[in-house]
Amino acid sequence: MEASHQLILLGSVLVLLSIFAGLFSARLGAPLLLVFLGLGMLAGGEGPGGILFRDFPAAYLIGSISLAIILFDGGLRTDPGAISRAVWPSVGLATVGVIVTAAIVGAAAVLLFSTSWIRGFLVGAIVAPTDAAAVSAVLHLRGLELRARVAGTLELESGINDPLSVLLTVLLVSLLLAPASLTGSHIAALLAWEAVGGGAFGIVGGYLLLALINRVEATPGLYPILALAGASALFGGAQTAGASGFLAVYLAGLVLGTHRHRATQIINQAFDAFAWLSQIVLFLMLGLLVAPSSLLPILGPSILIAVVLMLVARPAAVALCLLPFQYTAAEIAFISWVGLRGAVPIFLAIIPVLAGLPDATVFFGVAFIIVLTSLIVQGWTVTRAARILDLDVPPLQQASRLDIDLPGRLGEENTVAGYRVEARCRAVSESVEALPIPPTTSVLVVIRDGIARSAASAPPLAPGDYVLALARQRDLALLDRMFGPRPERNSPEERGLLGEFSFDGTTTLAAIAHLYDPAAETDGTLTLAEFLASRFDGRPAIGDRTRFGAVELIVRDMQADAITQVGVELDPVPERTWRAWLRLLHWRLGWRNRGEPRRDLHRGTDGS
Repeated sequence: MEASHQLILLGSVLVLLSIFAGLFSARLGAPLLLVFLGLGMLAGGEGPGGILFRDFPAAYLIGSISLAIILFDGGLRTDPGAISRAVWPSVGLATVGVIVTAAIVGAAAVLLFSTSWIRGFLVGAIVAPTDAAAVSAVLHLRGLELRARVAGTLELESGINDPLSVLLTVLLVSLLLAPASLTGSHIAALLAWEAVGGGAFGIVGGYLLLALINRVEATPGLYPILALAGASALFGGAQTAGASGFLAVYLAGLVLGTHRHRATQIINQAFDAFAWLSQIVLFLMLGLLVAPSSLLPILGPSILIAVVLMLVARPAAVALCLLPFQYTAAEIAFISWVGLRGAVPIFLAIIPVLAGLPDATVFFGVAFIIVLTSLIVQGWTVTRAARILDLDVPPLQQASRLDIDLPGRLGEENTVAGYRVEARCRAVSESVEALPIPPTTSVLVVIRDGIARSAASAPPLAPGDYVLALARQRDLALLDRMFGPRPERNSPEERGLLGEFSFDGTTTLAAIAHLYDPAAETDGTLTLAEFLASRFDGRPAIGDRTRFGAVELIVRDMQADAITQVGVELDPVPERTWRAWLRLLHWRLGWRNRGEPRRDLHRGTDGS
């Protein structure tokens, strides 16, 4: 009895310490997951905490549950636009990219550890997948705004690349234990069912969960529990059927996140908390599980493998998968660098231990060192890498909006949206009756100085007012633009990121050619917006850029899905992938140009 109470106290204290340590580390720019992992090591048997934890079966169970919750939350938060922009590149990275990475890392492991090819490839398979929690934490907690295609590729890849790595790990462990038990046709069938079965479980289960949430009348607090139970059931069911439970829960979250339902806000808020708790518990547990003294004999070779992974295997896999989709050299270099490893490789390294493979703890130690190296080197430098490669875009000027779920079927298509009127928004000084809102939208109340007024009696809107409106989901983008702050045009930072000059999207290519490159071949009737849309398969995003003759055209602003403003960068220098990598690794260049215009980072200061 007393031991149970002590365990509760100890677990709570560790979680509290993780939260406060994370808040402090954020000021230093340290990756939060690295802090959780380090705190677990300090609390472990060889640290000041002295907690002995070597229960690998329990670790596998806790890891499975935690990863299922993290992936479901990742699906909930995936931008629907990212799916259309980056689905095929991400699928390529999650399949071909994983195999190429595993092969190169496996070859390095064979050379550095003087081991068999199967054991070497097992190391490669374990560390091949990027980690959804690590990628999401780094991209969303640093105030970093990336080009939509780049961010979408990274997030979607990290959510769907686990199944192949899990399958490769299990197959290689089986080959080491019983080489004659697997045939080529058996492996192909397992791979097909892992992907197809996991996809079917996820999509069908996601729509069933969506229908269930919309049809069950329950206390609001029960909806997150319903979603959690549904996600867990999908994961367990898919895994029991031999399919990928990880893919299933991610796709189920994707389905639920891209469809409005009666409990959208409360489920999203609850899963934000569930996912954070899962990440803290998972990384604390993995830190407790490792014995630092056991890492010393394999430290040198493991760090060398991490270097091969970061500088050879990952870049080769990314270049192979993304060059056919016309990604720029800078985008390829950045996506290569942000292939963060996190909990998934350490979790996969538990499988050989549970299978009873000889010297299986070596795999666990190698994976742990590689993850630690990735979080320290790559996780700490993501923001700087984005700026050196000019892949960050000015932060979007977003409205301060709070959505309120409506009960019953009314909440499937409608919401009550609350806005704070910003100083530079389009609604300032307008009366409610004069606002250009859709006929299906109704302003319910205006609040000023704590006093609520009806739409009819409210004075012209002023900064600091609060407006509550009943609106359809499809009209929220228009309301966001009306109540959000107007962007400050032509700031020095924006000029450096989105072009030196701005043109309306309806400007023709012929006009640009006449001004900047009379020799450029073009259809004179094609507008800038049409040209850019065609270059990005009809799905452009702010920050996307492409070469046109002697200049570079950049998507500067959009309304809905239409390009409204296009930036022009004069005389950009063509950049090969190797040159982008040199810029990324040559940190002194970043320090030397800290106070100079952004465009000088890829040209000489004399403009050459």
